[in-house]
Amino acid sequence: MNAPIDVTTEEDIRLRGEILGPDEAPLVMLLHGGGQSRHAWAGTARRLAEDGFAVGTYDARGHGDSGWAADKDYSMPAHARDLMAVLRALARPTALVGASMGGISGLLAASVVPDLVRALVLVDIVPRFAPEGVARIRAFMQAHPEGFATVEEAAAAVHAYNPNRPRSKTPDGLMRSLREGADGRLRWHWDPAVVGDAPGAELTALLNERLAALPPSLPLMLVSGAQSDVVDADAVDEFRCQAPQAELVAVSRAGHMVAGDRNDDFSEAISGFLKRRMG
Repeated sequence: MNAPIDVTTEEDIRLRGEILGPDEAPLVMLLHGGGQSRHAWAGTARRLAEDGFAVGTYDARGHGDSGWAADKDYSMPAHARDLMAVLRALARPTALVGASMGGISGLLAASVVPDLVRALVLVDIVPRFAPEGVARIRAFMQAHPEGFATVEEAAAAVHAYNPNRPRSKTPDGLMRSLREGADGRLRWHWDPAVVGDAPGAELTALLNERLAALPPSLPLMLVSGAQSDVVDADAVDEFRCQAPQAELVAVSRAGHMVAGDRNDDFSEAISGFLKRRMG
C-alpha cells in the first residue's frame, strides 16, 4: 500500500513524500542528505518493506518535489521543525534513519519530541565532523550552476566526486535528481540556496547538547562509512564516549554516502538493528 505524505508547515512549505506498507506495521522514516531527494533511499526502502516495515520518505524543504523556503532558511533547526511537523501529522511513533543532513534533523527532532520517536539511526554524522569532508560536499553542490546539457554530463560530475561508486547503467535514477530549466538544461533538483554558510562550532555545540538530551532508553545507532572523509575514527570514538548506549557499525568500502556506496551492507545493518530494537 502506498500512502502520500503531504504536509504543509507553519512556514507554508509543502513537504511531499510517501509511505509504503500497511498502517499496522512499524514505521521507519528515511531522511535524505543535503542535495539528495527521497529517491536516494529506493534500495533501502524496498529492503525494509520486504522485512515487514512500513517505510516513509519525503523530500526536505528546497529539495525534490517539496517547496522552497521563501526566506531561504535551510538551517538545520528549520529541517528539524519540518520533520517534527511530519511526525505530528502522522501521529504514529516512528523510527528515524537520517543520512548526514537528515541525521542532524533526526537528532534535533528526537531530542524535542521523543514520544514520537521509537529509534534513531545516524548515518555518517556525529556532532564533530571533519570540515574538509564537508567542504568537498559543498564544492560539489556549488559546482555547475550553468547545469548540464545531458544526463551523461551530470553522471560524469557525480563520478568525479565519488569515483569509487559504480556508475549506474541507466540514467533513470539520476534523472530524479535533476530538473529541466526553461533553457533546456538540466540542473540539480534543489534550491541553490540550500548550500548556505559552512557549518561551524555553533552547530557542533547544538548537536552535543541535543545528543546529551536524548532519553537513555531510546534505541540509538551510528552507521559510518569506513572510508568517510566526514566522520573519521577519532570522531566515532568521541561519539562512543558521548553515547555509550549506541550501537556502532562501520560499513567497509563505503564513504560518506554509505547507503549509496554499499546499499546491501547498509540495509542489512539497519534492518537487523530495527528488528531487534522495535520488536
